[in-house]
Amino acid sequence: MAEEKGSSRRWMAEGLLLPVSMVLVQAFTIGALILAKLAFNVGMAPFVLLTYRNIIAAATVLPFAFCFEREMMKKVSCKVLGLISINALFGIVLAMGLHYYGLRATNAAYTVNFLNLIPVVTFIIAAIFRLEKLRLRTSPGMMMKVIGTAICVGGTMVITLYKGKLLHLWPTHLLTQAQLKAIGSDASSSPGNHNMLVGTLFLCGSCLSYAFWFIIQVKVSKEFPSKYVSTMLACLLGTVQAVVIGIAIDPDTSSWALKWELQLLTVVYSGVFNTAASFCLISWAVARRGPTYPSMFNSLSLIITVVLDSVLLGSDVSVGSLLGAFMIIVGLYAFLWGKGKEMKRQQQICATTTTDLDRPRKGVDDTTTNNDIQSVQFAQREVRIPVDTYVGSTINH
Repeated sequence: MAEEKGSSRRWMAEGLLLPVSMVLVQAFTIGALILAKLAFNVGMAPFVLLTYRNIIAAATVLPFAFCFEREMMKKVSCKVLGLISINALFGIVLAMGLHYYGLRATNAAYTVNFLNLIPVVTFIIAAIFRLEKLRLRTSPGMMMKVIGTAICVGGTMVITLYKGKLLHLWPTHLLTQAQLKAIGSDASSSPGNHNMLVGTLFLCGSCLSYAFWFIIQVKVSKEFPSKYVSTMLACLLGTVQAVVIGIAIDPDTSSWALKWELQLLTVVYSGVFNTAASFCLISWAVARRGPTYPSMFNSLSLIITVVLDSVLLGSDVSVGSLLGAFMIIVGLYAFLWGKGKEMKRQQQICATTTTDLDRPRKGVDDTTTNNDIQSVQFAQREVRIPVDTYVGSTINH
């Protein structure tokens, strides 16, 4: 009886802490977006932020790698380093770099829409390369994933192509014009600000890079099944690549000097909270509730970022942006619902197959049984991309 009460209390505590932790992850993402936007407005280069952020992230993850995966460090080979280097190129340099350039050219409220599209874009890329089979007639879950994908794509087109009437939702902004100019959120203070077409191209490229990063991550996970060591190595290798590309774009070394104000705060916050803390919280949530659970909270960052970007920084809110954001939220949840239903169906098939294999059958010789087992094992080796697992992607936002 006492054990049942203890188990019930632990279950209730976990049921409360899990959603709270996911809300914290979204809060970290929102804070990182707004701080990064302000840092870019005062002249910070995207690859400078990317470099320093990943150095801090690697230093933060290093103790976890040393404590929990010390043995995995001995298994690092040239092949593993090569795979992780390619992984870092897509997941850190291209995905995060293009995302930062898109954020600098647009605003936080616009950028956050594309973060919600990453699972959908990954699904599309996986389907194009035949890594995800489209069983529309036999799988209702797959049908909902396709419908959700279509709605998300439509929402993105609405946000990009249709502006509509500007909505003045707030009588005044919390920050005055002088305060906005002082912290660098004045649109005229940066030449790269509010170029929506270029920013949209950068953000679309970022989504594609994240999609290919997920596909490469499957190969890395099979070759080197590590969580902390691979993350630390990816951050270090991504840092080296970001430094090379950053210096090639802007040879002025003075741009790499951090000021002890907004820029330093942005680097430390992004590295500690938006990378290390989010990684640990999402890893725990995925282990307890499955890969679709963290993505269910993504709409919070979209809604809150739109509100804060408008209230604090004075960004315009239009009918088109609200309509497109609503369509993306609806499409994302339809996609996640279909993915969850598909995962349950696969679990039922695996459970049924296991039961049939364990059940003794008459008239079956050893050779036939071995062939059956081999065919099941072959099916289990089929490549499937966990397109809605945000463990890695949230680290890199």
